[in-house]
Amino acid sequence: MIDVTPGLAIPDAELSFAASRSGGPGGQNVNKVATKVTLTFAVASSPSLTDEQRVRILARLATRISKDGVLRVVSQRHRTQGANRAAALERFVALLAAALAVEPGRVPTRPTRVSRQRRVNEKKLRARTKQTRRRVEPEE
Repeated sequence: MIDVTPGLAIPDAELSFAASRSGGPGGQNVNKVATKVTLTFAVASSPSLTDEQRVRILARLATRISKDGVLRVVSQRHRTQGANRAAALERFVALLAAALAVEPGRVPTRPTRVSRQRRVNEKKLRARTKQTRRRVEPEE
């Protein structure tokens, strides 16, 4: 089980890992060994997620989720498959935790009397500056 948040744990069986050859560091090792790891998770059909969680994840990670509802996380930073697997899993947990985090609501505030007065004074000063730039009409 992978703990994402205190209220959500995802079974290992719902995640699938695929290894392939990667670019990045490794020299000749890159040409021979499949170290790049791709983690896939079917968000749309996961029984571990509640409907609310599923909707929130699909909305917040929309750019990372395919049309089939599959979240794909790739890691090829490290030289070994095991390290890339751990990095992909870590990033997966971070993505889900961030997507499920509830943002606190905005507390509406009002401008202070001094800030309103300052704004009006700045507008008057700006108007006066622009007024001095106008062309003077000759008096007849």
